[in-house]
Amino acid sequence: MQTPDRSVPDIPISDTSIPESPLPYKDKASSFKEGIFDSLPIAIGYIPISFAFGLSAVKLGFTPLEAIFFSCIIYAGASQFVITALLSAGMSLWVSALTVMAMDIRHILYGPALRYRIKQTLSEKKTMIWAFGLTDEVFAAATTKLIKDQRSWSENWMVAISVCSWLSWVLGTVAGTVLGNGYLDSYPAVEAAMAFMLPALFLSFLLASFKKQNSYCVTAALSGALMGITFFSIPIAILTGIMSGCLAALLQTKSTPLNNRT
Repeated sequence: MQTPDRSVPDIPISDTSIPESPLPYKDKASSFKEGIFDSLPIAIGYIPISFAFGLSAVKLGFTPLEAIFFSCIIYAGASQFVITALLSAGMSLWVSALTVMAMDIRHILYGPALRYRIKQTLSEKKTMIWAFGLTDEVFAAATTKLIKDQRSWSENWMVAISVCSWLSWVLGTVAGTVLGNGYLDSYPAVEAAMAFMLPALFLSFLLASFKKQNSYCVTAALSGALMGITFFSIPIAILTGIMSGCLAALLQTKSTPLNNRT
């Protein structure tokens, strides 16, 4: 009885190779629609804070148009609260402007840091749009998508994130200025909660910054701000706090060995 041949015929390796699954964003540029969806978390966070700003600006004596102008042109988040508080307290425009510029000087680094990861040629007009909207949250969202999610760069995608985030901030401000003109007088609890939103936000940032590697810088910044407000004024306290924190960070970086830096 003849047994069947059970030997497996030789098959070329190329015939059994499994085709590679293409990466979702490797060859396809991110679209404007994807940018809108990526901006939704930012917009959700912006609306209540900008609402609180519109409410606060009206309570400080600014007109609704002036409050909306701040959000449309300055678009600086917490700095808008500071500049309205300083101007309403009688500070000069130059002192208020310099204080806000000192607070937002970190934005100078966002553009070069993001440009380092862009390989394509940029359009001047589109770059002006998304560069204006390059806030802390937009920068964080863009870098996260580019690095962690391997999202491909597209100017339309970046413009969508910036524009939608800016629109949400402006719309929140409009709502705050409208409802701040007496509409919330019947709801004092809601008005008090909205007024406390910004201090609560800063408190959460402050508590989150008290990590082992950041506690030295935060302590130095708070000490400098406390000395400034004790002996001088609020603008000086902001400047001394920023300078003290930056100086502490530089000294800490120089004193930390390279192999211990994270």
